[in-house]
Amino acid sequence: MLTVISPAKALDLSPVTTSTTRPAWQDDATYLAGLMQKKSVDEIRKMMDLSEDLAQLNRDRFLAFASAPTPDVEKPAIFTFNGDTYQGFDAPTLDAQALSYAQGHLRILSGLYGMLRPLDAIQPYRLEMGRRLQTSRGTTLYAYWGDRIARALNDQAEEMGTEFLIDCASQEYFKVIDRKALQLMVITPTFLEIKNNVGKTVSFYAKRARGAMARFVVENRITDPADLRAFNVGGYKWDPASQPGKPVFTRPSPTA
Repeated sequence: MLTVISPAKALDLSPVTTSTTRPAWQDDATYLAGLMQKKSVDEIRKMMDLSEDLAQLNRDRFLAFASAPTPDVEKPAIFTFNGDTYQGFDAPTLDAQALSYAQGHLRILSGLYGMLRPLDAIQPYRLEMGRRLQTSRGTTLYAYWGDRIARALNDQAEEMGTEFLIDCASQEYFKVIDRKALQLMVITPTFLEIKNNVGKTVSFYAKRARGAMARFVVENRITDPADLRAFNVGGYKWDPASQPGKPVFTRPSPTA
């Protein structure tokens, strides 16, 4: 199966020695970075709702973005993103075999790069998928990427002989996958915290759980969606009332 996750705003730029691969849409990333290079600090601040300091940092990163980057300015995506989902996935503790499997079966959606494999080398950036940006294809990144990501997923799934896509991404990012073009059955896990017999999605916990689920799929080489029911990381348990394609996992709220 293929699994997709979102990128993260937080980045870990400490060096690693893992070998890298090239992003499929490096030229697109260079084009989009070029558009961002033309924006002032204030324009970036307003566009991304950032502080002055963060806007300056991200403008500097776009200005430094290279079309043919050298190894000292790039790093594998799975080790660069450092948000809650990546804390749950915990790539640094994966063994070499699991990391190799992830390279073939895990995809990271990206506003700048479109879609990445775990070991694709990226440069530091911040460009959320939901932000408006005038490009040659429209006023949003959804319009820019169009159906390309869906078609790429179709092709990759066909190569590996699967018809399933596990959605461990946020709604903002999964929206970039054109569902009309996508030919795969989508499996979307939901994670609920139970308090006073009521289930609630808590963003922080859900993000970590999605990362943990992606790792579970990689470590266990999951090929059948039914096998997701065994997921029990962090105290979650599969809810027998789950609907087809929408497995629900619950646990007592940590704050209960």
